[in-house]
Amino acid sequence: MTIAVGEFQGFPVLRIETPLASAAISLHGGQLLSYAPRGFDDLLWLSPVSKRAPDAIRGGVPVCWPYFGREGQSPEAPQHGFARNTQWILIDSRIDAEGEATIELALPQKTGVPLRLTQTLRIGSELRQSLSTHNDGGATISLTQALHTYFRVGDAERAHVTELEGLVYADRYDGQRHTQSGEWNLQDPRDPGRSDRTYQRSGNRFALVDPALNRRIDLTTSGSRSLVVWNPGQTGIAAIGDAPGDGWRHFVCLEAANAGEDVIELKPNESHTLQQIVSVSAL
Repeated sequence: MTIAVGEFQGFPVLRIETPLASAAISLHGGQLLSYAPRGFDDLLWLSPVSKRAPDAIRGGVPVCWPYFGREGQSPEAPQHGFARNTQWILIDSRIDAEGEATIELALPQKTGVPLRLTQTLRIGSELRQSLSTHNDGGATISLTQALHTYFRVGDAERAHVTELEGLVYADRYDGQRHTQSGEWNLQDPRDPGRSDRTYQRSGNRFALVDPALNRRIDLTTSGSRSLVVWNPGQTGIAAIGDAPGDGWRHFVCLEAANAGEDVIELKPNESHTLQQIVSVSAL
């Protein structure tokens, strides 16, 4: 059982190897790049042509913070905030007797942003990942954020997501609100072949069913009332310079989020924790 400095697909990372799982974490962006519980291939997708530091890494679990997209920001603001472009600090790393690894990271505070962010990853037969934000300032601050998880799938056109039927979502393509009919998939007749949806007032349990890889990924969230489902499709990925042309077929992003109308108002000395739990089973 080891936690050691190493490489993963050319990125410098912390490599975790235990009887329960393997994982790779980049301190640039505080970003989980790989997670493979024993008996399963990697649950995460990482672009083989991703940019390197100081740019954001394409894939894994980017941390969008202290805002999602450019919500509440000027058009010139960096997309998804600065956490995913910053070198994080390793606070602690340990493996318990059962083989579960715990990694604790902290984001250096930025001048003019009186928020303190820590991240905890518990890596075992399931993944528990949390972002905890504390307001050190003297005024209430609005916060949006997301764990922008790129889940690896065998074929995005065959995958579907459960527990979304009947939910209202904001569609970033047309700027309108719609109600989900049936399970999510890329064949949705309303706008087939792509997805950029923020589901509001969602539950906290979802499943990504992947018949091509014969597995089901279960996602449980807390500290969140919204879920983002994103796949740019064949046309949209052409505008993304750090992903291959067929990359869209190999991932579906399910993002545990505080986004859209789900805005966190943090009063002075208050904290908020966003968490996701990821597990996998065979179909």
